[in-house]
Amino acid sequence: MGSAAKPNELTRQVMVGAVPVGGGAPVAVQSMLNAPAQDVAANLAQIERLAEAGCEIVRMAIPRRDCLDAFAAVCEVSPLPVVADVHFDAHIAIQAARRGAAKLRINPGNIGGLAKTDAVIDAAGEMGIPIRIGVNAGSLDAALAARDDLTLPEKLAASAVDYVRHFEGRGFHDLVVSAKAHDVRTTIATYRQLASELPHVPLHIGVTEAGTAFQGIIKSACGLGVLLEEGIGDTLRISLTDDPVTEVRACWTLLASLDVRRHGPEIISCPTCGRCQVDLIGLARQVEERLGAVRKPVKVAVMGCVVNGPGEAADADIGVACGDGSGVVFAQGEVVRKVAEGDIVDVLMEEIGKL
Repeated sequence: MGSAAKPNELTRQVMVGAVPVGGGAPVAVQSMLNAPAQDVAANLAQIERLAEAGCEIVRMAIPRRDCLDAFAAVCEVSPLPVVADVHFDAHIAIQAARRGAAKLRINPGNIGGLAKTDAVIDAAGEMGIPIRIGVNAGSLDAALAARDDLTLPEKLAASAVDYVRHFEGRGFHDLVVSAKAHDVRTTIATYRQLASELPHVPLHIGVTEAGTAFQGIIKSACGLGVLLEEGIGDTLRISLTDDPVTEVRACWTLLASLDVRRHGPEIISCPTCGRCQVDLIGLARQVEERLGAVRKPVKVAVMGCVVNGPGEAADADIGVACGDGSGVVFAQGEVVRKVAEGDIVDVLMEEIGKL
């Protein structure tokens, strides 16, 4: 008997530009631009950096109507599909749809009510682009937020379900849904409920306002890791108060850790101990930096002594087990050569180039 299909294999597939989301497509990696909305050059430069890091979909805020020209200019030449992130002003969302957006991200709760939402739906339908319904814990409908008989995850899910039913009632089905909170357990519970109640709708998963890089990556890995392991989530963003490129790297590291997708190298390195006779921390950082330009999905081991390698890292594609001022480079558990400590990084990169 074959294994049961995962939730993200059963959702309806939508296209964000040329990137498929849902329906068993690879979990797509997203980030958001944080350059000034009116600065076309700055936003395009950031998009180039994000694309190099492996970002597949990028979101751009349009805070004012006078930023629409800049948004259109960015969409015209961007190598990545650009999602218009719009709050409070349905006119901006409508114009963004007509001026190059690959998708709209709106919260019907703050866009001006269902009548104005309907105008946005019509514009997206005319342009053939999807809409992400984004519900956040901090912007629930007042009546729903005031209910004492529902938990926060139930409120978030109920809000999203109501909006989806409204959109589908108008014949619009190219939808993605997100329902985010900054609390990890709330996030997990909400998305589990959405996957159950809206099994056909692709889900954009994320822990919102997760914090700075250290805390935010840990919180996101906890919450999103649980969901991805359960097959929940068709696209993701790890939201950090940091460089958006860090978000993309964190997404790929999380996906690779779960063997969901791989984009580049993975480093296997030991935490060091009193047996270590080299500067392993510095060595591992050098290897990580050099691997930044490598796109091969290789496993690279950097081990501090013979206890942890090559035996402990026998499944690595390439690695080094360090001794007293030297290291033994190995591939698939077999010794390749012995090198001095100062040559380890160069030799590792040389051997990786041969793979």
